[in-house]
Order: sequence, then structure tokens, then C-alpha cells
Amino acid sequence: MSEFSAFLNNSILFWSLLSCLFAQFFKIIFNFFSTGEIRFGIMFETGGMPSSHSALITGASSGIGFQLGFDSPIFALAIAVSLIVMYDASGVRKSAGIQAAEINKLSKKIDPKSQVNLKETLGHTKFEVIVGSLLGPLITLPGIVFIGSPLNIFDFLIN
Repeated sequence: MSEFSAFLNNSILFWSLLSCLFAQFFKIIFNFFSTGEIRFGIMFETGGMPSSHSALITGASSGIGFQLGFDSPIFALAIAVSLIVMYDASGVRKSAGIQAAEINKLSKKIDPKSQVNLKETLGHTKFEVIVGSLLGPLITLPGIVFIGSPLNIFDFLIN
């Protein structure tokens, strides 16, 4: 099997990336219900509901656990990395966003013509992280079990 075929046969990678993409798409829907406006650009922004980082990492971790066993050392490592990513999303990046908002306010107060406009939506609330962390396995595990790898999808479409 060539390297590219092996890459396309990686169901964990495919489905966890797809769960990340779905999380980014769901941001449009959640934003619509919270603000009443449709913004497609929100798909390319950080922060918001749900956390796509959490969906990606928990999707990959659950797929690793499913394929290699939930007692596997690799699964333990995947869980450790997942916890770090989710802590970072709701802790460090959320704090950086709060600091950016305060810097923007100070900048405008000191100089109303200031061009400083730091991005404020960097992180997630704990609820956004939890929703993303549930979304990952909800997309990844059924995808692996019922469909398999992208090669299976291509075979189905071609034949």
C-alpha cells in the first residue's frame, strides 16, 4: 500500500478531522440562535460554541481507544493530550481573550484614534469545551464503526 493510500485508510484521522469541521459548521448555527444573524465567517474564527479543538482531540482519542484498546498506553497518552488541549481552550486562551478585551478598552480610552484591536474571542467557556468534547466521539466512533476509512467511502462511490 502506498503512503497516500495508507493516509486515506486512516479512519481515526479522517473522522476526527470531520468532527472538527462539523464543530466549526455548528458555530454558524449556534451563532444564529444567539444573535439572529448568519455569519459564515465564524467558521474560520477561534472561540465560540462548540470547541472544535475539543471535538478534534476527543474524536481522535476515542478512535485510538476503540481501535487499540482503552487499556493501551497510546490511549492514555491521547487522554493526557486531550485534557491539556481542553484545559488550554477554557483556561489560558479564555484568559488571553479577556485580557485582549481590557487592552482594547484601555487603548481606546487613552487614544480614541488608536488602531489597537486585539482579537477577543480566543478561548471557550467550559460548557463550549464540554459540548465539543462530546461532539468528537459522537461523530468519530459511529463513523469508524459503520463506515470505516475514507477508502471505504471512495470504494462505495466508485462501485
